[in-house]
Amino acid sequence: MDAIIENSVSQTIAYQIGDNLYLNITDRCTLRCQFCPKINNSLKLRSYDLKLEHKPSVDELIEAIGDPKRYKEIIFCGYGEPTLRLKTVLAVAKYIKEHGGKTRLNTDGLGNLVHKRNILIDMKDLIDAISISMNAARPDVYEYHCQPQLKGSYDAMMMFITRAPNYIRDVTATAIEGLDDVNIDDCRDIADWLGVKFRVRQLNRLG
Repeated sequence: MDAIIENSVSQTIAYQIGDNLYLNITDRCTLRCQFCPKINNSLKLRSYDLKLEHKPSVDELIEAIGDPKRYKEIIFCGYGEPTLRLKTVLAVAKYIKEHGGKTRLNTDGLGNLVHKRNILIDMKDLIDAISISMNAARPDVYEYHCQPQLKGSYDAMMMFITRAPNYIRDVTATAIEGLDDVNIDDCRDIADWLGVKFRVRQLNRLG
């Protein structure tokens, strides 16, 4: 069952797909991925319009969630990078955990680079699972497809994946099948070497 939850200005701040609830935290990002629908002027996901008129507050997000136990997972995501609103993510995650819910963060893995410190420490005991977009096994391929806005993004992302298991119980690295020069087997080998799970995502398939 898919469901949409809106706030007072009718923007989609949470949407349900199956048993999971997805939180639309921000439309800002540290990457300009060529394969991202947002870069191609689309903010649609299935039937949901994820355009944000303003940043949803902690109170708005908590109201949209209601009882966290209704969902298999509550996932911080959206067409942006959730860790750019780290305080909001942590505050909402705290509410979810205190009320018996499970949390997952979908991230590009650049939070430490942005905040200039190890934000994984803050996430311990608040984030149950984390999915990190590796996207490529080589920095040149990563640069081409992801168009990072910050210098050293590939190395920072890889270090984030390396550190994450020290703080988060369930860590998964992901890459998209169907992108030029992205070697899925090499990405999987890196994930195995780092001791994290690996998941293949499909190009143009979201949610």
